[in-house]
Amino acid sequence: MVKKILWVDDEIALLKPHILFLESKGYEVVPVQSGLEALDMLSQNHFDIVFLDEHMPGLDGLETLQRMKAKNGQIPVVMITKSEEENIMEEAIGAQISDYIIKPVNPKQILLSLKKILNQKELVSEKTNLSYQQDFRRISMDINMIQSADDWAEMYKRLVQWEIKMDDIKDNQMQDILKSQFQEANRAFFKFIKNNYQSWIQGDEAPILSPDILKKYAFPKIEEPVLLIVIDNLRYDQWLSIAPVINDYYHIDQEELYYAILPTATQYARNSIFSGLMPADIKKYYPQWWKDDPEQGGKNLFEKDLLDAQIKRLRLSLKTNYIKILNYHFGQKIISQFGRFKNYDLNVVVYNFVDMLSHAKTDMDLIKELAPDDKAYRSLTKSWFENSPILELIKLAAQHKMKLMITTDHGTINVKKPTKVIGQKDTSLNLRYKTGRSLTYDKKDVYAVIRPEDIKLPSLGINSPFIFAKEDYFFVYPNDYNKYVDYFTETLQHGGISMQEMLVPFVHLSPR
Repeated sequence: MVKKILWVDDEIALLKPHILFLESKGYEVVPVQSGLEALDMLSQNHFDIVFLDEHMPGLDGLETLQRMKAKNGQIPVVMITKSEEENIMEEAIGAQISDYIIKPVNPKQILLSLKKILNQKELVSEKTNLSYQQDFRRISMDINMIQSADDWAEMYKRLVQWEIKMDDIKDNQMQDILKSQFQEANRAFFKFIKNNYQSWIQGDEAPILSPDILKKYAFPKIEEPVLLIVIDNLRYDQWLSIAPVINDYYHIDQEELYYAILPTATQYARNSIFSGLMPADIKKYYPQWWKDDPEQGGKNLFEKDLLDAQIKRLRLSLKTNYIKILNYHFGQKIISQFGRFKNYDLNVVVYNFVDMLSHAKTDMDLIKELAPDDKAYRSLTKSWFENSPILELIKLAAQHKMKLMITTDHGTINVKKPTKVIGQKDTSLNLRYKTGRSLTYDKKDVYAVIRPEDIKLPSLGINSPFIFAKEDYFFVYPNDYNKYVDYFTETLQHGGISMQEMLVPFVHLSPR
């Protein structure tokens, strides 16, 4: 489709060579000599872009620009000016110009500006597709050769970065190829975890796991008051979606991916973070603060106690402040009390919104409509974050020059493939892992640990294994099988083995 340009300049006749050049490149150019003519032309015709002279008699360029934007705020405008005065450019930029060119203009400048504005998406799409095609074969080869936990973290980052780049293009075929490659990677990642996880837990060259992160990442860097934000269920791609918002207030000093323990569920992973222990050891040393899966009641009610116990065990002298935010209004209350944060060495804020969002996608049709895929889920996360009390806390922390750390306990995955499981009444309810007596399951779809103590998980009794779903599988009982398959397919779940659930961020930030 031919792109249509409105060119506004009181000396338009002198620009005839430029207009002929653009027409030779396939553009249609409509020339006018005044701001009033331009406004009249815009009210009667559609244009893809406007070139607007800043200095014109009568209605000048800035006034014309303001009136144009009042009529059509979306039309791109390129300001052409003889002046390089800062105040004029600031005024024009404030009125949302798309670009500006200093006279005398040359045809290549004009053409470059046009391509940058009108063809940016196509150019980005073409470049992204070409770059991914070139990297596709290398990624496939690298997936088959990975032998270390660190290399898997780097591969996950690489795939997520391609996933985010693909958000901006409309090539469904390339996006489908990337999804297939992600699935290929998760198949290999499952085998890697199945072959190595038990040896990690028993102390054999393990990567950083949930019990390690405060001891390794947080405590050594507390020299003055620190704000540690734990956003439950925050995947790495979601972190990347909110990072640009935080960038206005904080520099990213260090970004790590650590391995969430199995099960990748709050009860296990977050208690492990705050205690610095594996779940079986929490139950052993602090039975009053642990509940097994079948037991009634909250499973994460003693995180402050576990945190203080870890600090005492490590013989650290740290004064801690722990807050769990469950809703917007309580978040606002905490903001009003921010002044007391400076009295503590470590201020921990746990925020459960993203976890609630992922569960809401299962239970609410509205959330399913708002977040049908990972791209929309990232967008919804960013929208929440930009309007959340957490961002207000971050702004306040930046004003007080407070160091910031952001992490999570585990991620989540969009499940697609059902696998049958049979168990007793006391079998755990999670769709991505199960524990209970006499479980029956398809061995090829799970990582089964017959003796939970081998990976330092509490045992519910004799013949009570843990099983973890691979890739994007989820567990379904045979009763009403089709009903539950339909209900849970394409919902966000956690507890099993995938890069999205296990490889999660810990980020250090310094105030600007």
